[in-house]
Amino acid sequence: MPDPADPRDRLIVALDLGDVAAAEALVERIGDAATFYKIGYRLAYAGGLDLVPKLAARGLKVFLDLKLHDIGNTVEEGVRSIAGLGATFLTVHAYPQTMRAAVRGRGADGPKILAVTVLTSYDEADAREAGYALGVRDLVASRSAQAREAGIDGIVCSAEEAEAVRGVVGPDRLIVTPGIRPAGSDLGDQKRVMTPDQARAAGIDHIVVGRPITGAADPAEMARRIVAEMA
Repeated sequence: MPDPADPRDRLIVALDLGDVAAAEALVERIGDAATFYKIGYRLAYAGGLDLVPKLAARGLKVFLDLKLHDIGNTVEEGVRSIAGLGATFLTVHAYPQTMRAAVRGRGADGPKILAVTVLTSYDEADAREAGYALGVRDLVASRSAQAREAGIDGIVCSAEEAEAVRGVVGPDRLIVTPGIRPAGSDLGDQKRVMTPDQARAAGIDHIVVGRPITGAADPAEMARRIVAEMA
């Protein structure tokens, strides 16, 4: 299993904000307590794509969480365009055609491609409502196997499925999990969650934490606390 040299790299702070200036201010407040940041839909579509090379130039890592999914050519060319921004990770949805296209578009120097299996806001009832014949765990396992065959660098899944995913994808691919909440935190809209300590015990490489850090009175101290739990 990959093991980051800097334990801070195991924590990815989600910059789920709608304003680039606010995101930059939060990065400054957190300082050296974190080294890895996630930019998702909300910030990316508010000018956050321009923030990727700025953070990368400072030696920070960026997880660009765009969950791409479209016809193969569109995904391939989209990933090729994104590759020059300097992101460390980029997400796509775990559909075979999409994953193969993303791997083609990445090239030799592009970001590591992570496949999103089943969103952590989904439970069994949500999967049924969406029309899936498989339950959540079986669907995660199936998509993880397809990701392995497509040459994907890692999997995004719930911490609850991490052990099963590791058994499918092997020791050399990354497992990244959102839906991590320190003990006592509000679950928000997440349904399949773990604490940082439980995530560490499950063999997860990177955890994504948003509101418990971004909404904390002292975001830097909360980040340090979570890194300590993971270490």
